[in-house]
Amino acid sequence: MTPSNGFADHGERPRALFVAAESPYPTIGGGPLRSASLLEFLTQRYEVDLTLFTEQNAPDPRASFPAGRVRRISLIELPQHSRAPLARRWRMASRIVRNRPPLIDRFSGFDREIEGSIAGNQYDIAVVEHIWCAPYVKQIRPRARRVLLDAHNIESVWHDRVAHSSRLVQRAAFKQFARACRKFERTWLPQYDAVLVPSEADAQHVADARAIVYPNAIPAVPRPVREERQEIVFTGNLEYEPNISAVRYFHQRIWPAVRSRVPDLVWRIAGKNPGAISFVNGDDRIRVSGPMGDAVSVLASAKVAIAPLLSGSGTRFKIVEAWAAATPVVSTRLGAEGLNCNPGEHLLICDEPGEFAEAVAFLVDAPEARLQLGEAGRRLYESSYTWDVAWTALERQLTAIPALI
Repeated sequence: MTPSNGFADHGERPRALFVAAESPYPTIGGGPLRSASLLEFLTQRYEVDLTLFTEQNAPDPRASFPAGRVRRISLIELPQHSRAPLARRWRMASRIVRNRPPLIDRFSGFDREIEGSIAGNQYDIAVVEHIWCAPYVKQIRPRARRVLLDAHNIESVWHDRVAHSSRLVQRAAFKQFARACRKFERTWLPQYDAVLVPSEADAQHVADARAIVYPNAIPAVPRPVREERQEIVFTGNLEYEPNISAVRYFHQRIWPAVRSRVPDLVWRIAGKNPGAISFVNGDDRIRVSGPMGDAVSVLASAKVAIAPLLSGSGTRFKIVEAWAAATPVVSTRLGAEGLNCNPGEHLLICDEPGEFAEAVAFLVDAPEARLQLGEAGRRLYESSYTWDVAWTALERQLTAIPALI
């Protein structure tokens, strides 16, 4: 029997609300993977209702959900946005004038829809995915004992770093958006009982709010069979600005030296939206493919995984997936930021183009070094970056805060 306050009594299963800006399923890409890991944590402990934003004319995301995972799914349809270059430039100009960072702007203004999706319900806990959706705490707070925000990235940090790696024309816009995000974060993050972040590094940027580290992790996967090709690989959403700048940087500053030293080497680039990196076309040693159904298997076929990132926030699933594949990783320091790893043991860190090229070429020609580095990465993945390990750590942290139980 439900008590008069509407919350679950000890004799019935507690209830949770999960508000997601993008569908957790299928679990392809960093955003869905993180959201799915947290949703799975909740479904094992709560009766879950899900409010999900979806693109207009997109396939119904409910078809991708495993049967029986959630009690109810409410959809909020986003207005259609043209992806044509002229339309994108117009939206960007409008957002600069209004001082509205793109995704904060995209996901704002749905107060009534959020309120309608949860009307008549009371929840023991609510989780809001992404800082973009933080203002909906106003609608959710009256209907939930505790409200948590899951910050995949710290948006102010993300925009500031993208500004540093952008071309001159874009730099001022991203700097402006970084300032707007800082103000936005100072306003909304403190209104949550806690903010989940991927790493201790991200926790340092959470202003005036309780931060809980919930690491980016992937499901436990069996050790894949490694059938190495003469390849190196970069994986990720190829329309995501930090990934675009990473591919451009490697292509211009590092790949020529690697290709010269290892003439038969193939650089494979795999991920969603491959058309966004058309600037690599014309090199017969670069192979670009679309979304990966099984990223770990793709990575297991490469001799080296690269993460030459110059911007971004959070931690990189591409490195965790490479560790799961026992594939050695070469990364910039920023690319490996927030991961509890030891450079030289679990991956190689190189911030200078020449050093990065030397490290990649060395590993391609050194099977014993590849094996040692790959095995250390696999052990770290098993001990620290599976869903089960992340869930255990999260439950321990929530239990340590009585107000959040």
